Amino acid sequence: MNQRAFALALAAALVSLMAQSAAAQGLRPSGAAAGTGLSRPAATPSITLPPESSASGTSSAGPRAADYIVAVVNSEPITNNEVRSRLARAEAQLAQQGGAQPPRDVLAREVLERLIVERAQLQQAKESGIKVDDFAVSQAEQGVARQNNMTTDELYRRLARDGMGKERFREELRNQLLQQRLREREVEARVKVSDLDIDQYLREQQKGTDVASMEINLGHVLVLVPENASPVQVAERQARAQRAADRVRAGEDFATVARELSDAPEGQRNNGLLGLRPADRYPELFVNSTLGLPVGGIVGPVRSPAGFHVLKVVERVTAGVPTTVTQSHARHILLRTSPQLTEAAAAARLADYRRRILAGQADFAALAREHSQDGSSKEGGDLGWANPGRYVPEFEQALNALKPGDISEPLVSRFGVHLIQLLERREAKLTQREQRDMARDTVREKKLDEAYATWAQELRGRAYVEYRDPPQ
Repeated sequence: MNQRAFALALAAALVSLMAQSAAAQGLRPSGAAAGTGLSRPAATPSITLPPESSASGTSSAGPRAADYIVAVVNSEPITNNEVRSRLARAEAQLAQQGGAQPPRDVLAREVLERLIVERAQLQQAKESGIKVDDFAVSQAEQGVARQNNMTTDELYRRLARDGMGKERFREELRNQLLQQRLREREVEARVKVSDLDIDQYLREQQKGTDVASMEINLGHVLVLVPENASPVQVAERQARAQRAADRVRAGEDFATVARELSDAPEGQRNNGLLGLRPADRYPELFVNSTLGLPVGGIVGPVRSPAGFHVLKVVERVTAGVPTTVTQSHARHILLRTSPQLTEAAAAARLADYRRRILAGQADFAALAREHSQDGSSKEGGDLGWANPGRYVPEFEQALNALKPGDISEPLVSRFGVHLIQLLERREAKLTQREQRDMARDTVREKKLDEAYATWAQELRGRAYVEYRDPPQ
């Protein structure tokens, strides 16, 4: 197993409840009111249980009667039993994946390093005053059970057979949520996505893409050159095409320039636009001339047997960026937690709102206007139409599980506690701006991966780590 494959397998084997990337999108639906606290943070916590047959395999790696310290992180010890417990889970997960097992001492060292990084992050979270209360842990607990198609009772019976008690599992959930909230706070501010980043991503997507699978819409100015034209006539027509190119590059309206200077019929009747169509329905000269340009880019004059052309990329449907999506129209009530309002208290209050709405005793929009602590409150909690991926994962997961008209149970996110109602869904064709927004999401996610790796390295570097006896 090469180093990268081993690292990937190990990451899965450690059964972390969070993705190691803080994949934040930092976007909200365009229809939502300013201040809507729903930008997307780290990936949704997840855990896959090893097969039940592995339970017997963990007993041999169970805690020894005599434990000892294998490392100290900023004066806090990590014990051999902690490493052995995590190591057993890692081995079971690797076995389930069917990959080659690395030597046990190598895997033990990797597990120890992972524990050191986690311990440093937990210490930083606690020093920063980050807390996770019992309601959030219970929500994560239910999410793990759903992921594994179990009830919470079935989950704990299964964990007991694997040698893990309820309190220990809930403590691990709490620690993972602490790490997630720390990463959200520390890493997101490091990441900015510029228009140049998006243009570069879209160009990279185009490289190696079958041109016939692309769709483009070009603005076109044609200055005809008569057959058997003299050199003087050719020069005059080229100068006219150059004037057209200079004017649109200077920011003048393309439609105006096309109407005044283009000899092509679309210049008069369609503002110079040729329309969105597959690239193979355009002349090869047009496709090749504009392939490397971003949307809004201009090229020309370029010569063909017909004359001189000025081309503008008005729209491009890029491979890897969807053209149609299922949009959701939702509204919500958000209660932000504070020392005076715990997550559990906020959830109880929202559960009462839900009961009253379902009983016909209250109106969702009226409750949102009165109680929601979100920018959308003045709109009755209405978030407008949203494309996939625009909300935090836990919010989006709950939204996706609803049918139109349904109201969710209270839901904890990094912003507080929500009550969500799905109003309707629709299939929609993405505009060019929306396609760029989705590309921005992808670029931001990649940058967050890189920012998290840098941040974790820095935090690990600042920690005082003393190695003691090696784990066994």
